[in-house]
Amino acid sequence: MTGAVAFPAHDGQPVDVLVFAAHPDDAELGCAGTILRQTDAGRRVAVVDATRGEAGSRGTPETRAAEAAEATALLGLCARENLGLPDTAIAVTDSSVCAVVRMLRRYRPRVLLTHAKPDVHPDHVSVADLVTKAYFLAGLRHFDASSGLDPHRPRLVARFLGNDAVPAGFCVDISALQDRKREIVSCFASQIPATSEDRAHFVRGLDPIQRVEARDRWFGMQSGVVAAEPFALDGPASLDELAFLIPS
Repeated sequence: MTGAVAFPAHDGQPVDVLVFAAHPDDAELGCAGTILRQTDAGRRVAVVDATRGEAGSRGTPETRAAEAAEATALLGLCARENLGLPDTAIAVTDSSVCAVVRMLRRYRPRVLLTHAKPDVHPDHVSVADLVTKAYFLAGLRHFDASSGLDPHRPRLVARFLGNDAVPAGFCVDISALQDRKREIVSCFASQIPATSEDRAHFVRGLDPIQRVEARDRWFGMQSGVVAAEPFALDGPASLDELAFLIPS
């Protein structure tokens, strides 16, 4: 899978949920089940990937873009785009903050999902910090006023887990969605080694499917269900917003 890939373009209308992730596949690993619960209920969900994953040990930017397009279709996303920030070198700079602020103002999500920290991957930590700063500044009328975009601040920010376990503020039951999540994560075939000998570069020694399924089962056990996606919160959240994130 090579060549240019066209993701669904944003139609200019607000979305219900925006997922801001460091690399193609992070949104899927962290919260594919939660996204499916939203799109299955007819909600509008978009994903913004910060980098193309060009510095990773496996795959190419072109391959990963094609894989992300395949996963996008299975997730039912209304839009997806990539900021093109430097992989392994994401920094909280004026330009990167401004880029994220403009994403928040363009998509105008009610709920924002992004990385939790701490995390062993420095890009995950950097994106967590970048989104935290942009979330606040996006609501200031006079910040980046020259863009012509109206201020907007999501009503809820929830953080999906990456490589490290952090205390979960709540969990979303994805027991009925495990097979679909596995299919979606499997779209990123370049990131999944064929043999156990090719897992040496993984921090925990597990490939992405093994790692995410172990995590989802553990938090499912803690929640009294078969599998669940955990989310961290920066502080108390409105019960109404949490209920919105988990449609029946």
